[in-house]
Amino acid sequence: MALIIPANYDPHLTVRETQEAIKYIRDTFQKEFGKEMHLERISAPLFVTQSSGLNDNLNGVERPVQFDIAAIPGETVEVVHSLAKWKRMALKEYGFNPGEGLYTNMNAIRRDEELDNLHSCYVDQWDWEKVITKEERTIETLESTVQTIFKIIKHMEHEVWYKYPQAVKHLPEHITFITTQELADRYPDKTPKERENLITKEYGCVFLMKIGDKLTTGEPHDGRAPDYDDWQLNGDILFWYEQLNCALEISSMGIRVDEKSLEEQLKKAGCEERKNLPYHKMLLNGELPYTIGGGIGQSRLCMLLLDRAHVGEVQASLWPEDMRKICKEHKIVLL
Repeated sequence: MALIIPANYDPHLTVRETQEAIKYIRDTFQKEFGKEMHLERISAPLFVTQSSGLNDNLNGVERPVQFDIAAIPGETVEVVHSLAKWKRMALKEYGFNPGEGLYTNMNAIRRDEELDNLHSCYVDQWDWEKVITKEERTIETLESTVQTIFKIIKHMEHEVWYKYPQAVKHLPEHITFITTQELADRYPDKTPKERENLITKEYGCVFLMKIGDKLTTGEPHDGRAPDYDDWQLNGDILFWYEQLNCALEISSMGIRVDEKSLEEQLKKAGCEERKNLPYHKMLLNGELPYTIGGGIGQSRLCMLLLDRAHVGEVQASLWPEDMRKICKEHKIVLL
């Protein structure tokens, strides 16, 4: 996506007011989120060892930031892409039971991200994970959890409206559920991104389900790592975003792989060698709890609720100089 400059853009808040609003949204959301979802806040790592297999491989082509640590010779250390696998290990290590879960502040560097209005090389999200029983690995569990998260985001709209009525974005009343195959059948001549935009514009907010596996066309809707989400039980929460005339992804989430789906998905992705990594061995041996989890973008949520044109208005990151210059000329102040 190239840089988009909305016509007659007005951020409504000064930079300092924006900073105050960012803090208010983050503080309020995580408190509400933890309470409604029955999650405890825990501390999480910024980096993991490559040999642990705990890093999120995303689409398998992104390069993690790597370095070594003098006191731990022979190990390559990677800045996390996300905490998708680490959280599940933490639930086991800390003795969480079904119905209990955790959330954490996750910070990552994604060096291969294409920088535009929605994408930054700095990622900040609330990563969360909850223990469920094997019987709860169902579409019903997934949809019920999505409804709860949507309700919390909708409640945040009202909270922000009380403090910043001139700046808040009004969100749709409901979230609509649709699978990637249903979407492909509906718009067979469109690209996956075009389909997402069309369906989200129509309904305002959708949960797009079953991402990662091949559609009847032989191609997947989008890439998804084979070793954390179950491709039949996952999805993205998308809001229609008028400022940029596109769908805005706020959360990627899902019920995590069990022994069977991990085996199948590693085979489909041609990554069967991962079965020898410590994390994958534990999962295949049934040593890890069954879980549901995901990430909710902190800057994306602030951007959505404050109706901003660029993610750089609500987070401090690096941007090309020409992008900074063009943005500044149109009242888009990148932090």
